[in-house]
Amino acid sequence: MFTGIIEAVGEIKQVTPLGTSSSGVAADGIRLDIAPGVLDLSDVKIGNSIAVNGVCLTVTALTGGRFTVDVSRETLGCTQGLDRQGGKVNLEKALRLSDRLGGHLVSGHVDAFGVVVKLEPAGESCLLVIRAPGALLKYIAKKGSITVSGVSLTVNWVTADEFGVNLIPHTLAMTTLHDLECGAKVNLEVDMLARYVEQALLGAANYDKGLT
Repeated sequence: MFTGIIEAVGEIKQVTPLGTSSSGVAADGIRLDIAPGVLDLSDVKIGNSIAVNGVCLTVTALTGGRFTVDVSRETLGCTQGLDRQGGKVNLEKALRLSDRLGGHLVSGHVDAFGVVVKLEPAGESCLLVIRAPGALLKYIAKKGSITVSGVSLTVNWVTADEFGVNLIPHTLAMTTLHDLECGAKVNLEVDMLARYVEQALLGAANYDKGLT
């Protein structure tokens, strides 16, 4: 579990295919060697989880001040920003039970891509507008929480196909979101509480049908 409060911006130093198909595609996924920036790895062990651009990945090696993770083909198919050597990534270590929950509960399981349609100044902050898949919009609520490429943000407004968030100067300075451009894809994870509420309501509805 994570909070969506980014601890450091790292850099993907090496991308290694894990088996290739006849077309040259990494059939079994890729291995990433990541420089952690200012992220403290002194308490990280092999097998621990680190969120990379909002994706929960397992540390498989710690060498030379860097950490290594494997990314499956399935994960690559539903996320972005993990396959480009030299790419900057948002990093967060897994939550301890004793930690402050500064953002919201984040699982690191990306639901879908979003597409940036606007990033413009709004006073000292920036307005970020993202087009989201229709299937996710029912989980996105005004004043609720959303995770964008690993960053916990508060939703300002929601329309039929888009939502807007405000990026304060601190968020812009401490994450990769300041590098976004229109058309860029971002990893989205909706608030898990919304999913559980929906499941509970569906379960109750099905139970009622069974009684009638």
